[in-house]
Amino acid sequence: MNLFKTVVVCLVVVAICGCDRSQPTPPVASNPTPVELPESANSIGMKFKLIPAGTFTMGENDDAHEVTLTKPFKMGVHEVTQAQYEQVMGVNRSWFTGANNPVETVGWEDAVEFCRKLSELPAEKAAGNVYRLPTEAEWEYACRAGTTTKHSFGDDESELGYAWLSENSGDETHPVGSKLPNAWGLYDMHGNVWEWCQDWFFFSSSGSVTDPTGPATGSYRVIRGGSWSNTAGYCRSAYRGRYGPSGRSNGSGFRVSLSPSGK
Repeated sequence: MNLFKTVVVCLVVVAICGCDRSQPTPPVASNPTPVELPESANSIGMKFKLIPAGTFTMGENDDAHEVTLTKPFKMGVHEVTQAQYEQVMGVNRSWFTGANNPVETVGWEDAVEFCRKLSELPAEKAAGNVYRLPTEAEWEYACRAGTTTKHSFGDDESELGYAWLSENSGDETHPVGSKLPNAWGLYDMHGNVWEWCQDWFFFSSSGSVTDPTGPATGSYRVIRGGSWSNTAGYCRSAYRGRYGPSGRSNGSGFRVSLSPSGK
């Protein structure tokens, strides 16, 4: 990786550091049982899993709190690829090239514009599909897939079969879906690229909440999941990153979601 790449990645690390309050805990074994959730595809071949409504513990340690999601939602099985982004947006500014690699060097505003343009495609309008970024709560709920461990595959950070991280990525992104999925059939929820969420960043929550969407205003948007340049600690299910909505880096991308009715 050349010097410029290193600088770009470091900017992301600076933006996300300081959000981690966790303390080390001994590894805990986990064997999450796969759940066959309904799957669908849209007009450009993007696949989605129907995530059921439910209640879970969001966050960890002092920030852990109960969250209830009252409505099911569809979550992209994969991060948005460069081919899909170019098909909708007509441009691909990714640093790493590969049609099936996740799109990166896209800001929050770019991701939102992608969702808007995808929703405006004739086939998607006819189907009533309105795409959006997942809320932070939806993202963590889908990432955990019923688990309570550091990662959706357990607490053992050596389980690299589930994620492209700094230890195994070779300093670059990789085709989506080339690692193991979580128990709900979602790929690359840990590593490969950071994923933008809908919410403005805030430092903590307390008490039980229902269908949270974050504060009305802010300076940074939430970014989740870690990337190819991060160690496993930054890729935990509960780890919260933040970045300016216009910020772009070769470690940040996104996946999309939508409500089943398109509303």
